[in-house]
Amino acid sequence: MAGHHSARYDDHTPAQLLALRVRELREARGWSRERLAKEAGVSVNTLARLENQGAIQPGSFTVGELARALDSSLDELFRETTSAATPGLWSAGYEGRDIDSFVASLLDSRIDVVADVRLTPISRKKGFSKTRLGEALAEAGIESAHLRGLGNPKDNRAPFWDGRLDVGRARFRGVLRSEEAQSDLDRLAEHARQSRVAVLCFEKDESRCHRQVVLETVRERASVPVLPLA
Repeated sequence: MAGHHSARYDDHTPAQLLALRVRELREARGWSRERLAKEAGVSVNTLARLENQGAIQPGSFTVGELARALDSSLDELFRETTSAATPGLWSAGYEGRDIDSFVASLLDSRIDVVADVRLTPISRKKGFSKTRLGEALAEAGIESAHLRGLGNPKDNRAPFWDGRLDVGRARFRGVLRSEEAQSDLDRLAEHARQSRVAVLCFEKDESRCHRQVVLETVRERASVPVLPLA
């Protein structure tokens, strides 16, 4: 299942190629944008605009510092490549997003699979219930999977809502000991070793969502990086 978003950059402009290469090299190290910005001595906003091919003309000093931080060269940053995108996990909360911008973010990050870890994959937000979401993802060439065993039970949601996060996480770790949850964790880890997988739930703030526990568990199991969906 990995590889249908493999990167071929033959028709990209130099600015687009730079954006793609910087992101590819950053993600290969498992670095967040904040980490690379710190290592290179540039602002996070500058790096975000560069990676998203925004209205920015990065100076030679900025590009040089990025190359240094990535243990690369200017030639390497602009080199054409046909390498497959680095597999791993992305944290995806759809709170505050519409379906079009959400799918666009998935495509921008070259996501192969969306793993839905909601207990019940329905939503009042247009486009995010299971059937409509699956249709939108399929149209974009992205696979989807509902991992019900990794959903947070209704009776454990209040601790995440009212700030008792340690309580909620501890209870959810207990849920993950079930046979169904262990099977879904193995399935998710296998996907993450081969593909770029976005783990989906509602909350924008990962720290207030049970998916953070899912991501931490699978990261340890699969030895892959975890990054936020831009």
